[in-house]
Amino acid sequence: MAATKFNLNNPAVKRILQEVKEMQSNPSDDYMSLPLEDNIFEWQFAIRGPPDSEFEGGIYHGRIQLPPEYPFKPPSFMLLTPNGRFETQTKICLSISQFHPEHWQPSWSVRTALVALIAFMPSKGNGAIGSLEFTKEERKALALKSVEAPPKYGTPERQKVINEIHEEMVRRMKKPSSDANQKTDCEIAGTENESQGLREEQSKVDDGPHALQPVCETQSTECTQLLEAARAQSSTADSQEARSVPPARPVVRQQASDDQFLTLLAIGLFLALAALLFKKFYHSFSWISFE
Repeated sequence: MAATKFNLNNPAVKRILQEVKEMQSNPSDDYMSLPLEDNIFEWQFAIRGPPDSEFEGGIYHGRIQLPPEYPFKPPSFMLLTPNGRFETQTKICLSISQFHPEHWQPSWSVRTALVALIAFMPSKGNGAIGSLEFTKEERKALALKSVEAPPKYGTPERQKVINEIHEEMVRRMKKPSSDANQKTDCEIAGTENESQGLREEQSKVDDGPHALQPVCETQSTECTQLLEAARAQSSTADSQEARSVPPARPVVRQQASDDQFLTLLAIGLFLALAALLFKKFYHSFSWISFE
């Protein structure tokens, strides 16, 4: 992608190009995303169905639209592959989407959003915007069918990117198991960081009543439990850290006490010296008056 044809003074363009470079240098077997050649604010992506779910083995394509104010405003998402969980070509209401700008954090990225989307796949829709309630058997059938061919969508340029992503995702799925077992420590750490990032995202979602709650994506029970455990662990760590730090107040009070003692000593010495001088001059003046 030629970066020279974009306005590099634009903060959004700088951030997007940085994310493109990062995604290409640190690929994942679970997802892939690329911007259009002529419009880097529109991304095509594909995610793999989460393991141990009815979506396992599926490849699900979608579209991300980044706003001109990115990363200070959230993107919008839609799925293009029939999946039985979300409607196709319909913007999805998630806590990281444009439906909830109050929860969006500029530190989040396209990678963060894809990790969150994978985590949302097995959760219940509960009447959210763009959600579907297919049976597990129907979703498994759609997962198998999703690998056969990419969806048809948009202009030839879009379709070219979709086809490229699909071919690469299929290739990654067919990699020998021995390659999959040869993960480096960096790759393992990256996966753990993505999971931690998702939990941090969920902690931004209001757990109490919300005006959009009946029609927006809600947390699954499993995600809520993970969130509560993370919060409890964080609170324990903070408490231990607070107890391990020695209190500074006694030192301050000791220092203040020493300063007060020195001040009183100086005042006492000054008064004693003044008394001696007064006594000396008094005797001198008395002798002169007597003469």
